[in-house]
Amino acid sequence: MMKKFTLIAAAVSLSVASSCALAKISEQEANKLGNELTPLGGEKAANADGSIPAWDGGITKAPEGYSEGDHHPDPYPGDTVKFTITADNYKEYAEFLSEGQQALFEAYPETYKMPVYQSRRSASNPQDVYAATKANATRAELIEGGNGLKGAVRGIPFPVPENGLEAIWNHILRYRGEAVQRYGGQAAVTSAGDYNVIGFDEQLLIQYAKEGMTPEELLDDNILFMFKQKVTKPARLAGTALLVHETVDQIKEPRRAWTYNTGQRRVRAAPNIAYDTPGTAADGLRTTDDFDMFNGSPNRYNWELKGKKEMYIAYNNYKLHSDEVSYDEILKPNHINPELTRWEKHRVWVVEASLKEGFRHVYQKRVFFIDEDSWQIQIADMYDNRGELYRVGVAYGVNYYDVPTQWSTLDVYHDLNSRRYLAIGLDNEEDIYDFSVRPRDVEFTPQALRREGKR
Repeated sequence: MMKKFTLIAAAVSLSVASSCALAKISEQEANKLGNELTPLGGEKAANADGSIPAWDGGITKAPEGYSEGDHHPDPYPGDTVKFTITADNYKEYAEFLSEGQQALFEAYPETYKMPVYQSRRSASNPQDVYAATKANATRAELIEGGNGLKGAVRGIPFPVPENGLEAIWNHILRYRGEAVQRYGGQAAVTSAGDYNVIGFDEQLLIQYAKEGMTPEELLDDNILFMFKQKVTKPARLAGTALLVHETVDQIKEPRRAWTYNTGQRRVRAAPNIAYDTPGTAADGLRTTDDFDMFNGSPNRYNWELKGKKEMYIAYNNYKLHSDEVSYDEILKPNHINPELTRWEKHRVWVVEASLKEGFRHVYQKRVFFIDEDSWQIQIADMYDNRGELYRVGVAYGVNYYDVPTQWSTLDVYHDLNSRRYLAIGLDNEEDIYDFSVRPRDVEFTPQALRREGKR
């Protein structure tokens, strides 16, 4: 699957699993951040043939005409398609594609394609996040077993990762602002293209990224973030709600979750909202830990950092993000409308997760391809317990330059067995994400969940 890897340093092991080395790096190594490395640990230089440019800071200001609250206009309106990868020619580009991406060309040869544009290393974060990342680099450690961490706050915890666990924690804790309110929803699309949109009102309060938070205070409170989700449509599901408290030290205290059921009109603890429990109203097309490409405790897998490779990933998908595009234009039979997508060549970290002996999960193996500039998982290949490719997850990224943060505008999960897909994050016909909100902790309690469900 992966013919070429570029190892960033000799210290990166090809066989480290979840034995979990405690990896602080030296001041000398940390000083590479912002110099030969980007502030988040990516390679700053261009690749050998120039098809991946040097990182020059990413997007540092919004395009002219943008106002807060707008859907983000394309900062590269003059870019055009360089070439298109199709079922007829994808094998020519196989070294830059995952097994899952190649399987999509095989599954849908008449319609699936990748319009490839020039690469724009647009990812960026605030300067204080870069400073926090450099501070984290010399003090962050994984807690025993890798089921949590200490010594890190606000920035990337392990910008020069030494094992797969550190890399996956970088994804989990990548910067997405301090808080966000999201409107929109998801659609489980049939092979014929039929779908119903499930509407959500979601709030995310990220204690890890809170301004002024210290690593000691974070560990003492033992809360990484709090997430609240309420279904707004259709009417038969409206009011159903979910609350999650994600912990820092998951050995000390695992994730806590509660649900509100409108029929019973009561809040219940939901300890099973984790791992391979089916996702909310997802028609069985994703697991709970598929959300955001991967979330939750990593304790059921051995994690191996395979190295880095160049790859075509979905980047700067502002056309797909636009409020001038309807859901009907996006959601097509078998896959989303490829004409609205943008693919670019970037360097990615490759992390392989293999199910530990004695543990159960519907995925025996998962391979994650993580953008070096943002630590966003861009592609996830999931394999069943027979070792067969089962699902393929794709994150279609944009830079929310009002924050700024690189994040996906749409996550799509392809189920190769049912030939259906799930699209999460549909917001083209809704208000855009609000990163200016600052909800209080008391809004993320079981009592608050009960109030929200009754509205």
